[in-house]
Amino acid sequence: MIIRQLQDILGTDRDVQDPHGKWASRRLLLRQDGMGFSMHDTIIHAGTESLFWYKNHLEGVYCVSGEGEIENLATGEIHPISDGTFYGLNLHDKHLLRARTQLRLICTFNPPLHGAEVHDDDGSYPPA
Repeated sequence: MIIRQLQDILGTDRDVQDPHGKWASRRLLLRQDGMGFSMHDTIIHAGTESLFWYKNHLEGVYCVSGEGEIENLATGEIHPISDGTFYGLNLHDKHLLRARTQLRLICTFNPPLHGAEVHDDDGSYPPA
């Protein structure tokens, strides 16, 4: 059984900060934990817009606080994000995530992340 407290992750190597200051990803579960997926408690800072394209991963996201929107760059569709919204990037969807207020998101990745990954210039993580 794995038990972790967010407060114990803050300030450690599992508390990964975007080099551009747009987000913080507190990595609760990683590849080395052996669960087959990773789980992250992610903060997207208010007023930011971020390009993401998980071409090497599938991601599921559940918003627990804040307001923003996600734009599917293939279709131009824009969907509001707020407390209680889930979205799954089942087609490796290239998207823009905009945070009107600070967003707190619970994210899962398959395959799981190793831990220190940050996004490439195209918004993706490197292959597992």
